[in-house]
Amino acid sequence: MPLRNRHHSVNHFLDLFGDAMKFPLHLESKWGGKRYNSFNRVLKGTFAARVHKVGVRMDFTCPNRDGRVATGGCTYCNNAGHTPRGFHPGMSVKEQLEQGTEAIRRRHRAEKFIAYFQSYTNSYGPVSKLERLYREALDFPGVVGLAIATRPDCVPDDVLDLVAGLARHTYLWLELGLESMHDKTLQWVNRGHGLREFLDAVERSKARRLRVCTHLILGFPTESREEILQTPALLNRMKIDGVKLHNLHVIKNTVLEQIYLSGAFELFGREAYVALAVDFLERLAPEIVIHRLTGETYRELTVAPDWSINKIGVLNAIHEELERRDSWQGKACAERSVMGLERTVQVGTEAVTP
Repeated sequence: MPLRNRHHSVNHFLDLFGDAMKFPLHLESKWGGKRYNSFNRVLKGTFAARVHKVGVRMDFTCPNRDGRVATGGCTYCNNAGHTPRGFHPGMSVKEQLEQGTEAIRRRHRAEKFIAYFQSYTNSYGPVSKLERLYREALDFPGVVGLAIATRPDCVPDDVLDLVAGLARHTYLWLELGLESMHDKTLQWVNRGHGLREFLDAVERSKARRLRVCTHLILGFPTESREEILQTPALLNRMKIDGVKLHNLHVIKNTVLEQIYLSGAFELFGREAYVALAVDFLERLAPEIVIHRLTGETYRELTVAPDWSINKIGVLNAIHEELERRDSWQGKACAERSVMGLERTVQVGTEAVTP
């Protein structure tokens, strides 16, 4: 090809991809005007109705509480922080769903529900017990699916086979708590597992075609910004289906509270967390569903930061920062793709002589 035609190819490339750094219209339309792939939108598109999660707490524990891998639990964890209001020990799945669905119907006009096994490790038990509890939830009127929160070291093959069997007949998310991809952090918070267990659990779950959502906490003092922002590339490579982001916050009656009150570390301010969350979103593949961008617990249990209590305010700030940057989930992925294509064209140009 003559050199002038090669230059024409570069110009044609720029004509085609010159607008690639603007928010793509097809994503704006698909995401309902949001700049990320929100779980709410996915639920509305799937069920054509208002769908809300209903928390369920059963008598599970965790392997870093009962001594199997450690004792004391995660340093940041107090399960009272995500125990449904009105819960009392001994309540059945049905009783909790009766109470929870009625409250959410009144508050959010919800029409359908996902039973969310949330507190502790919800696959840490005999398969017969798990199946009984999961099926009791699915039998409840209005429940259209399950979300099962667990640890990557608590999903043996027989449990995954059970979950995969249920997923063939209902809408189901397996939520794996990674919290950090860095083993030094997982040790610091007493998780009792490392990245290797997570990679193995994801591989076996994806082999069974399960939807996998990963829980992450941003802001551990053991990690730099650069280390935190290594995580999206890992999730993209693993083809994770969903992500929950949670700012590190301090809850009463935890080991983390003692460390924090000693002055050993500082928490992110809201502005810094918002900037980091947007940086994270920019690096995350647009196919990944965003289940959560910030976390909060009951006001009476929160030690710090105060700003995390205002969840709506944090979400609004993230939306505003995305708009200010004219950015969106996956923008950095798109930039790398375009730059790679441009380099390919330019290399081809330089390789040709008149």
